[in-house]
Formats: sequence, structure tokens, C-alpha cells
Amino acid sequence: MEPFRGRAHVSSRTWLLWLCVYSLACLLDTVSTGEDYYQLLGLSKDASTREIRQAFKKLALVMHPDKNPNDESAHEKFLKINRAYEVLKDEELRRKYDKYGERGLQDSQQGGRYESWNFYRYDFGIYDEDLEIITLDWGDFDAAVNSGELWFVNFYFPRCSHCHELAPTWRQFAKEMDGVFRIGAVNCGDNGRLCRSKGVSSYPSLYVFRAGMSAQKYFGDRSKESLVSFAMQFVSSKVTELWEGKPPANCLESQTRQKLAGMLEGLVSVGWLDCSVQAELCERLHVTSSFTAYSPPGSSLEQRDHMLLIHSLDVKEIYSEVIQYLPDLESLTQDTFTDKLENQRWLVSFTFGQKNLGSIEYRKLQVLLKEASVKVGQVDCLTESRLCDAFYIQKPSIAVFKDTGVNDFEVYHGKELLYNVVGFAKDSANAHVTTLLPRNFPRNEKEPWLVDFFAPWCPPCRALLPELRKASVQLFGQLKFGTLDCTIHEGLCRTVSGRHSTGTRTLQAGSGGSLPGHINESKVLKFIEYDLVNPVVVPLTPDNFDELVRQRRPNETWTVDFYAPWCGPCQALLPEWRRMARMVNGIVKVGTVDCQKYHWFCQQESVRAYPEIRLFPQDSRSRNHYESYNGWHRDAHSLRAWALGSLPRVSVDLNPEDFKQMVLRGRDHWVLDFYAPWCGPCQHFAPEFELLARVLQGTVRAGKLDCQAHGETCQSVGIRAYPTVRFYPYLGSNKVRGCGAGIWPPCDAVLAEQHSLTNKHDETFLQTHTTNMYKVPHFITDGGWKHWGRAMN
Repeated sequence: MEPFRGRAHVSSRTWLLWLCVYSLACLLDTVSTGEDYYQLLGLSKDASTREIRQAFKKLALVMHPDKNPNDESAHEKFLKINRAYEVLKDEELRRKYDKYGERGLQDSQQGGRYESWNFYRYDFGIYDEDLEIITLDWGDFDAAVNSGELWFVNFYFPRCSHCHELAPTWRQFAKEMDGVFRIGAVNCGDNGRLCRSKGVSSYPSLYVFRAGMSAQKYFGDRSKESLVSFAMQFVSSKVTELWEGKPPANCLESQTRQKLAGMLEGLVSVGWLDCSVQAELCERLHVTSSFTAYSPPGSSLEQRDHMLLIHSLDVKEIYSEVIQYLPDLESLTQDTFTDKLENQRWLVSFTFGQKNLGSIEYRKLQVLLKEASVKVGQVDCLTESRLCDAFYIQKPSIAVFKDTGVNDFEVYHGKELLYNVVGFAKDSANAHVTTLLPRNFPRNEKEPWLVDFFAPWCPPCRALLPELRKASVQLFGQLKFGTLDCTIHEGLCRTVSGRHSTGTRTLQAGSGGSLPGHINESKVLKFIEYDLVNPVVVPLTPDNFDELVRQRRPNETWTVDFYAPWCGPCQALLPEWRRMARMVNGIVKVGTVDCQKYHWFCQQESVRAYPEIRLFPQDSRSRNHYESYNGWHRDAHSLRAWALGSLPRVSVDLNPEDFKQMVLRGRDHWVLDFYAPWCGPCQHFAPEFELLARVLQGTVRAGKLDCQAHGETCQSVGIRAYPTVRFYPYLGSNKVRGCGAGIWPPCDAVLAEQHSLTNKHDETFLQTHTTNMYKVPHFITDGGWKHWGRAMN
């Protein structure tokens, strides 16, 4: 989509976007209704999907009714934890639950059914307990496989017997290749959309991924040896043979050396020396048995005292010792910080003196981020407390600083795994999202800002952040993006949320400021354009309802959605309501009333259930008159057809005499819809034709001819399918007998033939309106009309 058509559409004010529904609302007014689902499963609110599955499986194996046949309450107890699991594993249901509690789930029936104990024991979460296998889902898959590391991913389905047969081999393979490859698994039962998007149509499907390389599918037999052989084809790191010869049996094997080279690629060169061939050199080095050694930069093989001797043949043990011996990240201090970060992109790790395997792994970041031109450093907050305090760093954190100064940076809020950090660094360095503090918070900026108030513990909040980064790239130069952590800056969040009179706008969740369902870049861009910058849905309040709706102009029609944010069907309707508003923009006014916020007003309006959809028609004798929507379907197209059906007709019905006198012999341009009442496509097209009639009103007259009642007339002009649309332009003294796409003659040919019969003024007039005629279908694309005058059978 083209989000904006220019700067004129973006008002010069700050937009404070409440995209994450957990932020300040959760901090100020925590919802607590019924039993807490997190407590039932023994989880914290920031639990990952994998942790949720693990916790549920642990409880399921103990609490399942199959294991408690003498406990009459076992079924009810299990239903509770099953309901908790089904809600928390689903991103959208979890979002509703975290915001509204169980009230927000009234339209959801998850958790009423469960499987046998055997299913949870043998089929559920096949790889959740395997440390070497990383369970990926929609939220972190792309960041993982695009991190620059090699990935081998198993797409499986829980009930697939072949998947279970492969599982023991996949575990063995993961243990052997751990560190060389990232070994992943995707449960296509829980992540069907992800699997379909990757073209997975059978299980198990095994793919190798690496940034810059198309995915490679494995078709070989499912033995560990074959998997290893296939995987090693992608480990292209060079192993230098310092001298020719055959290594003794107690040296590192060729494949082990290749694995080690892959694990240390870009950090350490890997080579080997055969002492049976180079006996003199080995004697000079006092080598009496096989060993592995690390020689740091600046030293030579003769300088054995400078070597790190490694007495192991295990590739992971060797890697672990070498990585700890490598130089640490560059240290940054209060004195050097500003100068170092000037005109250079940096990833900075803020630590509090701790050293663990994760922080040591970060030493690989410089290599992995080299192509992205991102330098890597660290700040020890125990010794540089003033520097950390200046950026409100209160715990170990990672941040990417852009090359425009120390106030333009973004703090990372994801998993502390290396591939996640690399993905964040690459995206953030090229994006335009700024972590906001009190000192750089936009207050009186000339440029518009979109600010996301969020809480880091909220998983959907974190899922939104990468989509904001993508949107910031698309809208660079038109809109600035920022994030504010309301767990740290609670006072600022409170202050800003109440400052409506200063020009800073806060969009509270449920009043047009939330994004329901799965959030992606496209949805964020549409939300910004149609709900923030150029809103098509008007938030109605008791103060403006009378002025806008009851005192509407005679030619205005309003459709109003009375809703409650906690109502499940209301949340489901919201995206369709916005879409419908875009489809009827300029023809029907569309609004919403928040009945949680204005409960007394909705009661006064006799709203008894949510959502309540009402249409206030134009030219109504009573300004209070409305029609309620009672349709079964609440999709955008159905709502649109209902709204447009209430409008007074612009087209006119024609009989054979009207057709002869007004169309064929008249002096007006006509567009005609030849239809039959029994024709389904004709009924679907009717509101589209009315839209066309409105667009052309005053320039081209619109008429409809019933071919069931007047079949002879339709046959005489060659109508053979319904609906058929024809354009009858008036060209001076001559009248074209009718033209359209898909019929003979086409309009362009007729008009070209008639140019000699018109004066220059008439020719320009006809060309202009012919061009407009071809543009009209773009206005009604939802009806499927790709070409003007196209006949539908």
C-alpha cells in the first residue's frame, strides 16, 4: 500500500500511539476476575510460548483424569488448566485476557475439550525439553533464520507418526551439531500459518536456512549420518592443513576440525599439524602427544608459553575454552562514550559485572554484525553508574545507538539469545525507532511523532516492536517513531495520557488505538494512515453525538457501532468496521461509541447488547430514527452493502420507451446496467452501480433496465449476459449505439471513429470523461470489476 500521498496528509502534531493494550492501563488498573491463568500454570506474565507449553505439560501429566480415576473433581480441575493453556498460548486471546480478564473471553470457547493422557505424554511438545533444539514460532522465526547463523529446522506435526519416528534421531543430530548449526523445530499444529508461509505441505519437512541463501530442503534418508553429511555441505569455513600427512588416530578428526572452523568462523583460523611428518618441529615444541592449542594473535607455534593448551577432542569443549580466551568487547566509559558513538552505529551491552556463557557468546557479535557496519562495545554499570543512570539502565540490557548522537538509540526487549540480538541489531540500525526518555520525549515538535507506550513484560507488546521498525522505514521522513517504557517512566506515561489539551493525542485501547489480531507491518501502516493521520472512523462521545449524528445534514447518513472493549465479538468486529469505513468513505459517515467509557450514555440510548450497530439515515423525518443491523454476517462487505442499501437511489429504472427516447435519442451521456432480478451477480453488483451513479452524478446519467421484464429490448441490443454495463455517450448530433469492454464495439474505437463529428470542445469533453470512466472501477475494486463495462456471467 501507499501509506501517504504526501506530507500534506500528516498533521504537525505528536501522535501518542497506544498500540500495546497492556501498557499504562495495566499499570493503573489491573484486571482481576476469576482465577489467574498465570497462577494456575505457575507462570510469570512474561512467560514465553515454550515456557507455557512446558508448564502445562508438567501439570497435565499429573492432573489428567486418566491418572486420577477416583477423583470426581479431576475433570473440572483439568478443564481449568486446559482453558488457561489454550488462552495463553494464543497471542490474540492472551492479549484480551491480559487486558480484560475473563470478561474479554466471553466469545471464546477454548479449553472445553482435551486429549488423552497418552497424547500429553508422547505427542505434546515433542522437543520442548531438549536444550539443543530451539522451538521457533511466528514471532521469532524470521529473526532467527536471518541472523547470519546456519539453521536446520524440523517442521513437524504432533500427530504425525513419521515425526515421532524421526524425533530420537533429530535429538542425536542436534547434540552432535550443536554450536555448528542452530537446530530448530516448528510445531505446525500450533503454527500452521508459519508453516504454510514457508511452503510446508508434508511432515516432517527439514530445511536449512541462512541469511542471503534460499532455503534448502532435505530429501535424504533420516539417519543421523545422512543428516550430518547433508548439513556439513553448508559449513564452508576453511581448515588450513599446515603440513601434508595422515593424522594419527588420537588427533581431531577431519569432520570435527570442519565443525570447529564453522563454529569459530571469523574469530579464529583453524589448522592442523601432523607430527609424523614434521617431527623436528614437534620435537622443538616439546610435543610428545597429540593435543589442541590456541595461538593468540602475535604469537607463533614456537612460542608454546603463549599458547592455550586444550586437552580435549570434543568440539564443544574446545569451542568453549577458545571463546573464553578471545578478547572481550571494547569497554566504553563516561569519558569515551560520546566520542566513540559519534557518526558510528554501535551495539552496546550494559552489564552489572556479571559474566556468563551468554555474555561470552556476545564476543561473536562483532563478526556477525560486520557486514551491517555495527560496532560492538560494553559498559559496566557497576563502575559507570552515572552513564547507565543517564539512559535509565537498571538491569543488564542491550541497546543499538544510531549514528546521529547518543539520544537516538533503541533498547532491546527480546530474548538474550545470540541470534535474537543479531536480528534486533540489524533491524534497529536501519530503522528509525527511538527509545524515549524524559529528556528527548517529543513535546512541541514540528514533525509528527507516533509513540508506543508499552511494558516490556507484555509479550504482544514485544511482538509489535519489530513491526514498528519496519513501518518506520516505510514512513521515514513523514513520521517519527518512538517507544516509552511505562514500567520505568510511569510518571511520564501518567502525565502525557492526561494532556489532551496540549495537542498531544493519546489513543486509549478500545477507542481506535488498538490493533486486534495478528499484528504485521501492513496492518501497522494501514492503522497509521486510516486511524491516526486520516481517520475514517469518528470516535463519538456524549458531547459530539448530538451535533454530528442527531443534527446531521439532510444528505448525511451515519452508521454507529456501540461497543465495549472487553466484548469478544466487539473486538472481532473492529477491523471489519474500519475496513467498511474505508470502503464507504465520503459516502457514509462511520462512528463508534465506547460503552464502557460512556456507560450511562449507552443506557440512555437503550443499548442492551454489544456490539449494537445502528444506521441513522439521511432525509429522515425524525432525527432520532435509526435502523439496527440484524444481519448474520459482520464482515466489511456485508456491512457495506447494508449501509449503501439505505441510501436513496441515484440511478433510474428505464422501460423500452425510455430507453429509445432518453438514451438512444437524448442529449445526455448514459451508463446502463442491464440486469435480471433472479441473477445473483446482478444483486451483488447493484450497490456498486449505485456508487458509480453517485460518482458520475451531474456528468453521466445512470439507468437500469430489467431484462426479465423487457427481454426483447435487451436482445435487440445484443445483451447476452447479466449484469452487462454499457456506456452511451452523446457525441454532438450523433448518438453512439452503446459500447463497453468485452462487447463490440469497444468505447475507445467508437470514440475515435466519432472524433471527426465533434468540435474540439466536445472532443476534449469526451476524452476527459472516457478517462474518468476507466478510473471508476478503481473506486469499486471490492466488487471485482477490473475493466469498465465488463460483463459478469
